[in-house]
Amino acid sequence: MNLTSVVRGQVWLPGDAGFDTARRPWNLAIEQPVAAVVEAADAADVAALVRHAAASGLTVTTQANGHGATGRTEDTILIRTRRLDELSIDATARLARIGAGVASGRLQAAAAPHGLTGLPGSSPVVSVTGVALGGGLSWFGRAHGWVGDSVIAFDVVDASGTQRQVTVSSDPDLFWALRGGGGEFAVVTALTMKLHAAPSLYGGRVLWDLADAPAVVDAYRRIVATAPSELTVWLDLLHFPGASPMIAIDATHLGPEATARELLSPLDSLPTPLSDTRRVMTVDELGSITAEPTDPSAGLSHCELLTAFDDEVAATLLAEPIAPLLSVQIRHLGGAFAQPSDSPHGPLTEPFALYLFGLPTDPAGVLAKQAAYAKALPVSGRKPFTFLNAQEAAGDAFGAVAMDRLRSLKRQRDPHSVLRGNFPLSDLPLR
Repeated sequence: MNLTSVVRGQVWLPGDAGFDTARRPWNLAIEQPVAAVVEAADAADVAALVRHAAASGLTVTTQANGHGATGRTEDTILIRTRRLDELSIDATARLARIGAGVASGRLQAAAAPHGLTGLPGSSPVVSVTGVALGGGLSWFGRAHGWVGDSVIAFDVVDASGTQRQVTVSSDPDLFWALRGGGGEFAVVTALTMKLHAAPSLYGGRVLWDLADAPAVVDAYRRIVATAPSELTVWLDLLHFPGASPMIAIDATHLGPEATARELLSPLDSLPTPLSDTRRVMTVDELGSITAEPTDPSAGLSHCELLTAFDDEVAATLLAEPIAPLLSVQIRHLGGAFAQPSDSPHGPLTEPFALYLFGLPTDPAGVLAKQAAYAKALPVSGRKPFTFLNAQEAAGDAFGAVAMDRLRSLKRQRDPHSVLRGNFPLSDLPLR
């Protein structure tokens, strides 16, 4: 496989120094077998590689930094897009042009001086493009909907190796699929996204001992019952190795500190917390709230969408220790998430997301605990695409109508399965 004659970027083959590092996904619990790794120099490199793959009966898959990996990469050429790092801000038009390798934190740092924001999640190191291709849940999704809803154009390389731009007017079907349907339809090399006003931001984490959990959960439920779309509040049950169990509330408010403190006032009557990091912050400091790891690590995750957070749900969450899980997180949704969306997910009408995370030191115990929560709580049966784990499939995220449309589009646009996403559409043969 003489890929060095096809592309100008770096190529790693099995046996090469650095190959195992180059193919490694972000989640070190996932084994990711590939035939080769190519770090594309630019979009033209991507196009040349896809043309080569199409002509040679090969398959390519794309990752910026390996988030969302499933290991379904056997015999593929893995394209790394980190060198596609273009980023420009048009503050007047409130638009950003973002290369496929740009991480969320870098976009936030560029937008912040203009009083603008993208739609970041809890981690600053995920790629903006990868999140948008999966729909994307954001701290500010209650105000502005799915991350993908803010994308107005995709620069792509299609399955024939042709570079073009996709908009709602130029190719409505492909535009729809790319706003949350994953990486099965084209390699996205850049996108253009609407930015949103963020003249002020208040946020942080308040942490208590688990003994205070009933009162904290009660306060959380009272806050979210009347929360405006500018306020997002998450509840976290935490049990880190070597530490006592704790409970936290994470919050962001797109607005003044005084308004945020009033909206969060039910917390004021709770027992004295272990810590309180809430403050006025800039939009590029959001990663400090949950302080997730910024280096690759191993983990086992599971997500569900909840149809309610009533007394029974509260009792179930607090009935027993979360161990061997590290965290049980409840994210408040609603707001703009529930509005119409021209995307495979459509409106996200479930009011809460449940995210369960543990380390693979006890995989059987972690998986059993996650399954027990999913069985005991009122779940809708579908999941956000970007939160699917390696044991799940695209059909777990989309309804039957959307899946039929996605599969039909895949057959039309990539009949020879040149492109493979993290979650291949199940009715198509793999090359």
